[in-house]
Amino acid sequence: MKPECPVIRECGGCAFPGKTYEDTLALKEKKVRDLMKGLVKEVLPIRGAKDPFYYRNKVHSAFGRDRKGNIISGTYQEGSHRILQNDACLLEDRTASAIVGDIRSLIKSFKLTVYNEKTGTGLIRRVLIRVGKRSGQVLVTLVAADPVFPGKKNFIRELTKKHPEITGVVLNINRRSDSLILGDRSEVVFGKGTIKDTLCGMEFRISPESFYQINPDQTEILYGEAMRLAGITKDDVVLDAYCGTGTIGLIASKNAGSVVGVENNPKAVKDAISNAKSNGAGNIRFVRDDATEFILREKQEERSYDVVILDPPRSGTTREFIEAVAAISPKRVVYISCDPATQARDLKIFREKGYHASTLIPVDMFPLTGHVETVCLLSKLSEAKHHIEVKVDMDELDLTSAEAKATYKEIQDWVQEKYGFHVTNLNIAQVKQKHGIIERENYNKPKTPDSKQPGCPEDKIKAIEDAMRNFQMI
Repeated sequence: MKPECPVIRECGGCAFPGKTYEDTLALKEKKVRDLMKGLVKEVLPIRGAKDPFYYRNKVHSAFGRDRKGNIISGTYQEGSHRILQNDACLLEDRTASAIVGDIRSLIKSFKLTVYNEKTGTGLIRRVLIRVGKRSGQVLVTLVAADPVFPGKKNFIRELTKKHPEITGVVLNINRRSDSLILGDRSEVVFGKGTIKDTLCGMEFRISPESFYQINPDQTEILYGEAMRLAGITKDDVVLDAYCGTGTIGLIASKNAGSVVGVENNPKAVKDAISNAKSNGAGNIRFVRDDATEFILREKQEERSYDVVILDPPRSGTTREFIEAVAAISPKRVVYISCDPATQARDLKIFREKGYHASTLIPVDMFPLTGHVETVCLLSKLSEAKHHIEVKVDMDELDLTSAEAKATYKEIQDWVQEKYGFHVTNLNIAQVKQKHGIIERENYNKPKTPDSKQPGCPEDKIKAIEDAMRNFQMI
C-alpha cells in the first residue's frame, strides 16, 4: 500500500501527487525520449526502483518557530522561506526523520533558542543527517550560530541514548547570513566525524561536506550501466572527469589498467585519495584541477585515454570541455547526467566533434520527484574503418605478404586514434625493417650517401609495433 504524505500538495518535493509510481516512470521515460529524439540511436526503457519510498540517505532540516511560537523543523516550502514541518516525508530515510523529530523535542526540553533569519538571533539553525544504508552508521551534524552551546554534553548524551545507531555527532558553526547550510568551522563532539558506507562493493568515507549519491540502490544500477556501456578492460586508460570523491573512478579501477580522476574541489580530492587507500586501489590517482585545463595539458604531453567518463553538475558541461575531450580522441565517452535537457544540448556538440550517441539509459534516481538521471555511451567513428580514402601508387602494389595486411595510412590512422600523435612513413618503414619486413628497393632511402636519417623515437616505435600487432603483421 502506498504511504500517505500529509503535506504533499504544499511541499512541492513530490512532483506527481495522485499518480502511481508506474505512471511517473512512464512520464519520465517519455520526457527523455522526446529530448533525445534524433540525437541518440537507442533509448532503453527506464530503470525504476524496487522501492520508491524513504530512499534519501541525506536529510537536511531547518529549525524555526511557527506563528504560535512553537519550535518547528523541516524543509522550506517550494519557492518560499516558510519552514514546512513533515515528520512523514515519503522521500527521507525514516531513521533520519525520527532523529530530526527528537532533536526538535530536545531543543525544547533543554530550553535552547532556534535561529531567526530576520533578526539574526538564536542558536540552533539546522541539522544535517547522513545515513550509511549498508553500514547502518549515522552521522548527525548540528549547525549552530554560536560555539557556546549550553548543556551540550547532556544534549548529545540524551540524543545518542534515544538513537544508539548514531555513530558520530559534529557541531558546525555557521554565522553567515546567506543560505549556505554549513559554516567553515566544525568540531566532532561525539564518536567520529565521518561514517562509512558500501557502494558497488567498495567502501566510501562520508563526511558532512562529502558528495555521496543520496539513493544508493539506484546509484548501483546507474553506475552498473555506466560500466557496462564503457566496456572497460585491463588495456584501457580511463579518465574520470568531475570525479568528486572518486566513486565512479574507483569502481572503474576494478577493471581498468589505470584511472585518473580530476576534480577542482580540494575537500573532495582529499576524500577521494582516502577512499582509494581504504579500498587498496593502486591503479588510480587523483588530480586537483579544472577538467578542461587538465585534458588540454595531457594533449600537449601526448598522453591519451581510451575511455572518458563525465558526471557534471546539473548545468552540464561546456563546449570547451567537449572540444578538449575530442582533442585527446578517446574511443568511448560515457556521459552521466542529472539533467537530460543539458545533456541533450551537450550531445549535439559531441556530434559536431565526431562522437555519436549510440545508447542512452534513463535511471530513476529520485523517485516521486521530477528528476531523472541518464547514462549515455558515445563512440567515435573510426576513420580508419569507415571513412578513409587511400590513394595508392602503382609501385605500392608490390608488397610483401606482411605489408599487405595494412597500408601506411591505416597504421598512421590507428596510431593517431589510440595514442593521439602522428607517425611518418619513415617511422613505419624503420620499425618494419627492425622486424625484418623487407621494404621495396630505395623506399625511404637517404637521397645521398652522406645523408643521415633521424631515428624513430621510442614512444613511436611502441605505438607502431602496437598497430602492427593489431593488423597481425608481427
